[in-house]
Amino acid sequence: MERTMKAAVVRAFGAPLEIEDRPVPKPGPGQVLVRIRASGVCHTDLHAADGDWPVKPRLPLVPGHEGVGFVVELGEGVERLKVGDCVGIAWLHSACGVCEYCTSGWETLCKCQTNTGYSVDGTFAEYALADADYAIPIPEGSNLLEIAPILCAGVTVYNALRRTEARKGDWVAISGIGGLGHMAIQYARLMGLQVCAVDIDDEKLEFAEELGAAFAINARTVDPGEALKERIGGAHGALVTAASVRAYEQAYRMVRPGGCMVMIGLSDGELKVPIYDTVINAVTIRGSVVGSRRVMREAMEFAAHGRIKAAIHRRPLEDINRIFEELHQGTVEGRFVIDFGGPDLAYDENRIPSPMPWA
Repeated sequence: MERTMKAAVVRAFGAPLEIEDRPVPKPGPGQVLVRIRASGVCHTDLHAADGDWPVKPRLPLVPGHEGVGFVVELGEGVERLKVGDCVGIAWLHSACGVCEYCTSGWETLCKCQTNTGYSVDGTFAEYALADADYAIPIPEGSNLLEIAPILCAGVTVYNALRRTEARKGDWVAISGIGGLGHMAIQYARLMGLQVCAVDIDDEKLEFAEELGAAFAINARTVDPGEALKERIGGAHGALVTAASVRAYEQAYRMVRPGGCMVMIGLSDGELKVPIYDTVINAVTIRGSVVGSRRVMREAMEFAAHGRIKAAIHRRPLEDINRIFEELHQGTVEGRFVIDFGGPDLAYDENRIPSPMPWA
């Protein structure tokens, strides 16, 4: 008898997702089958479902790339993992492993990569396939619902903070205190950085200060570039999580001479910067996209045992279209996490005892 699972499926761009009964996939060589405990919801999932980007996913598609769960079945040749291991399934589903990017620590730039929930089915389902070499080990004792967003939001901001090249005691400005920004503040503080938070929502700015930001600026009422230069001489690094050209223009003016602005918020606009000021002040402008498996392990270790706490909102899979509506409205603080049920902690007494739950 064929086993089935619940999954949220995109059948037409811009249309509501459909909750379907689908066959549980079988792992092929080098793959593992993971029973999903929780899956974070990212704005990228929204872009995938709406077909917003030039390279569109093939439909039908199961989105989702912040999935955590337990290995329940091994494909041929898998030796690194075993049944019962707790793993994460992230955006980088696989890469070639041999190109100049893969062999130099830049596997996220591999031209042959596949992406979870975009070019292959993702984690908005009770079961998902993972490439065993790219499945992320989850630290023992981690809360699975809270650590799910680390697989994308967490590693993205952690990697971006590293790329500012700010050192312990330096100032970083974090623009946009939403699902990414609130985690960036926590990572920055653990890295020994001083934080200025920038947003246009006073409630989010209050939240930023609760998380450890030294001060906050409402960019709707104050020029953040002028304010930062007057108060601290400008930031050593600026991290832009907001998908806004205006936010990027402001962040460029926030950095001091020799500073670096890192771009992670995706926008289809164009950024114009003054060539003279950029050259004379030796300002660096840098893009950053998620993080390699090595960087992912670092981000996970920072987050283990609750040191980074994502503000999460648990929802069932059946709420996915309502979740997407709220993301479209842009009023959400923190991250939505789809709750599939099961043990909350990695490797607790409820660890899955058999290769397959139906065995």
